Amino acid sequence: MDIIESLRWRYATKKFDTTKILPQEKIDMLIEAFNLTATSYGLQPLKLVVIQNKNIQKKLVEHSWNQHQVVDASHVLVFCIENTIGEDYISKHFDNVKETRNTAEEILKPFKEQLVDSFKNKPTQEISNWATKQAYLAMGNLLTVCALEKIDACPMEGFVPEKYDEVLTLNNLGLTSVLVMPIGYRSKDDMFSEFKKVRRSIKDTVITI
Repeated sequence: MDIIESLRWRYATKKFDTTKILPQEKIDMLIEAFNLTATSYGLQPLKLVVIQNKNIQKKLVEHSWNQHQVVDASHVLVFCIENTIGEDYISKHFDNVKETRNTAEEILKPFKEQLVDSFKNKPTQEISNWATKQAYLAMGNLLTVCALEKIDACPMEGFVPEKYDEVLTLNNLGLTSVLVMPIGYRSKDDMFSEFKKVRRSIKDTVITI
């Protein structure tokens, strides 16, 4: 399928086929796509938790407004943000840039110092909101990759982050969950898969200047 047909094919899957498991190569592809997602300043203030554990998935259902996609799906992806984005984090990023591109320190230093000063003066909530926007970029990217690979997915905001953090012990890792996406293969009797997409017309959503 071409990309437009793939995007027409995808929908927020309401019922997964519990007998089908995504092969590891598909999971590896999604992990790589996550890591390649564009983020502001290239800082990647995100981590992805990949769950394939039915016991944990069952525990998470009650913290997901009882949405059973969480347990029925092959895997569950939890998009998390780093709780601390400060000088150490930013310095590690620039160390990575220097090592990867062999860029001279004197070239990187002005931008590095600018970012360090900028983040030092931002309130914690502002940094958290910024990082959360990067998580949405990553989810959008993975939704497109899923569509192209005929992997079904259900993007979810409907969950209790504090409970997810508790079940997954994310606080110990310095992380906070912000988005959830069960993935797998749609059930043949999911009636939502047959519904026509409801979208505003392009003339109502696009302005060409």
